[in-house]
Amino acid sequence: ISRSNDAIRIIQKAVDMNEAEKSQALGEAYFLRAWYHFEAKKMWNMVPFVNETVTDYINLPNDKDIWPNIEADLQFSIDNLATTKADVGRASKWSAKALLAKVHMYQQDHAAAKVLLSDIIASGPFKLVDNFHDNFRISTENNSESVFEVQMSVADGGNGNNGSWGDSYNFPYGSGPGGCCGFFQPSQNLANAFKTDADGLPLLTTFNDVDVKNDEGLAAADAFTPYEGTVDPRLDWTVGRRGIPFLNWGVHPGKTWIRDQSFAGPYTFKKFFAYSGENAGAESPRANSNNYRAIRYADILLMRAEVAVEENDLATALDIVNQIRRRAANDIVTQSDGKPAANYLVKPYSAFANQEYARNAVRFERRVELAMEGHRHFDLVRWGVADVVLNAYLKKEMIKRTYLNGAVFSKGKSEYFPIPQTQIDIMGADILK
Repeated sequence: ISRSNDAIRIIQKAVDMNEAEKSQALGEAYFLRAWYHFEAKKMWNMVPFVNETVTDYINLPNDKDIWPNIEADLQFSIDNLATTKADVGRASKWSAKALLAKVHMYQQDHAAAKVLLSDIIASGPFKLVDNFHDNFRISTENNSESVFEVQMSVADGGNGNNGSWGDSYNFPYGSGPGGCCGFFQPSQNLANAFKTDADGLPLLTTFNDVDVKNDEGLAAADAFTPYEGTVDPRLDWTVGRRGIPFLNWGVHPGKTWIRDQSFAGPYTFKKFFAYSGENAGAESPRANSNNYRAIRYADILLMRAEVAVEENDLATALDIVNQIRRRAANDIVTQSDGKPAANYLVKPYSAFANQEYARNAVRFERRVELAMEGHRHFDLVRWGVADVVLNAYLKKEMIKRTYLNGAVFSKGKSEYFPIPQTQIDIMGADILK
């Protein structure tokens, strides 16, 4: 936020830029300032809004709801940004509209979000790519599904910090790609969510009754046959699991790629990893030039489906969800002989019986489509169901993962991160909300 404000102050005083250049640069800076405030708002709720006129960053109170400030910044961006970008990583008018739509969704203002989402879908340059996994490959970055994409790079003359260094602890452990450190592991609950029934549809209410078979407790040398039931192929582009090819790094061997199976489970993170050979010249085995797709078109479509459900427009919601599901069926993980790596089956819905069913279907589709991309917790909070969903999750998951023992989601408290104690010490608890 501070850097965005520095840029705004400099641009406003610039004498070597014409008005069109200033408008574009300011639009980008306002977009970024809105983005960072949006992220802070999602995490802590009551946060101060810091604009370019603020001089005392430390003692700024958090006593106001900053949604109107974020909206104003984004409207400025929409008014000043071009629809096309000079460089792929820059924000455009469409990026600003997409983020403003998301801001409205977080406030349950579906009518305002609908206007923006419908405009993006009808008039924007976006479409779903044919293959789901093309959203997570270096060779297919900045594609037709990219609405706003954070650019990563390696071998750029730096020390590797531009190579998605914040994810460096998330590589498979031990002998796996990157050689460290095994964090950010998918849960059993998530793996179970990708199971499908005989019609290729998700098990909306019973998915967690029976677990997808895993190799917990088995050595890599022990015999193991992966789960033989039907699954959505997005499982194996999202979750690294024993017996399934891990991109082109070979078949996932299980335990030797896991830090501690009994502690955090038998699965590894998979989205956003590079294929072997794609990171030529990387400064470190864990420097990764795979971009982070912060907003992609599937996210836009699924938010529009949410709006349709709340309007009881089930036909529109059904059409959108089925677009996503048909695309998922196009892209499967294969073994070295070209055969499917698992028993994949995903098909479109024939109908949504009622609004409640449609709401569950849309929210479930959002979970499996965007899994491990950083949206799930915040979606549950904005839907107002975090306590119900996460306490049900904990009830079963803590039996498998002992570190969860005693964990509970407290409604009205656990939705947001706590204000850091250092900030409370600086300002005093009586000032902070």
